[in-house]
Amino acid sequence: MTVREELLRIAKTARETSLKIANLSTDIKNKALLRMADALEKHSTHIKQANAKDIEKGREKKLSSAMIDRLTLTDRTIKNMADGLREVAGLPDPVGEVTRMWRRPNGLWVGRMRIPIGVIGIIYESRPNVTVDAGGLCLKSGNCVILRGGSEAINSNISIMEIMVDACRKEGVPEGAIQIVRTTDRSAVLELLSLEDFIDLIIPRGGEGLIRFVAENSRIPVIKHYKGVCHVFVDESADLDMAEEIAFNAKVQRPGVCNAMETLLVHRAVAEEFLQRMYRRYRDAGVEIRGCKETVSILKEVKGASEEDWSEEYLDLILSVKVVGDIDEAIHHISRYGSLHTEAIVTGDYRNAQRFIKEVNSSTVLVNASTRFSDGFQLGLGAEIGISTTKIHAFGPMGLEELTTQKFIVYGDGQIRE
Repeated sequence: MTVREELLRIAKTARETSLKIANLSTDIKNKALLRMADALEKHSTHIKQANAKDIEKGREKKLSSAMIDRLTLTDRTIKNMADGLREVAGLPDPVGEVTRMWRRPNGLWVGRMRIPIGVIGIIYESRPNVTVDAGGLCLKSGNCVILRGGSEAINSNISIMEIMVDACRKEGVPEGAIQIVRTTDRSAVLELLSLEDFIDLIIPRGGEGLIRFVAENSRIPVIKHYKGVCHVFVDESADLDMAEEIAFNAKVQRPGVCNAMETLLVHRAVAEEFLQRMYRRYRDAGVEIRGCKETVSILKEVKGASEEDWSEEYLDLILSVKVVGDIDEAIHHISRYGSLHTEAIVTGDYRNAQRFIKEVNSSTVLVNASTRFSDGFQLGLGAEIGISTTKIHAFGPMGLEELTTQKFIVYGDGQIRE
């Protein structure tokens, strides 16, 4: 069977199954999710053995440390994946929810009802947890999902998918609800992107190169974000102890993820004291700082930042730092160089906090908290299927509601149009 024939088979199966999944009861979906969670933990040793094969191959291919970090599964990450499924099971089922009803002058009752999107294709790199998040969220929201992970995680993804499919089967979920593309042939992505008759939406997750490739080659609508150039702005009224912890966490806790801080903006009034404090902590953590002229004048040892640094997503222990004169300059910098992903302000000034929330045009805006909270699980969505910066249909971390659309429903008692 050719790659195209295999993709057609998978897509046709998903389309045929999608109506059954859309009408599946909440009880069956929740039982399947809970069984999946238990099975992942029960078979964690098997999953880690498959994952070890991928890590070994990744090191042979000299993948970056950030890529290896994303790829690695531990008992903790497997438990987190299982807990995410349990949280999704505990969330309200969005399918069938009537979000609004209104009466027309002719007596018609008009409303909006949430329905599944249908068949969703997920194209992703490195992170095997996406297999779990996507499978669980799509099932709960009544969608069929086709998973196409990267070759670097093929063994991990297949192991996880088989466990999930077995759990679904045991709870009466129709075959074809969750499918994976097993071939690592790169042509499979292009074939998948051409199947607009069977797939309703594509969601890519990975590096900017992958996402741009998908967006440029897809015949199917794409929800995406290209990169996460995230900022933390330390205002002059900030509690500097708080700011220190937030700025450190946002950069160092997991530098290889899209919600890690890439640029630190510091108000000139507190720059000298705060940057001296942060420099010591960053230096000890191995962070390379690239600063503006004022930053370099305060921290003589750091490198100067280039124009390209301000729009760079490092995904590494590298940080650009800029001293700004006020909140206006901070917001202007974010507007020019940001990626609509996540921005944070550390401030003790309520008015500045409100200005930042209203005027910063990003999908997640935080006050006095780390950018690392821009995550579906952390925000109470149970898990996320991706982060959208497109503003069309979804904006920010995508959970259950973002995997539905709405149709009009109309109740009448014999009305006809004149």
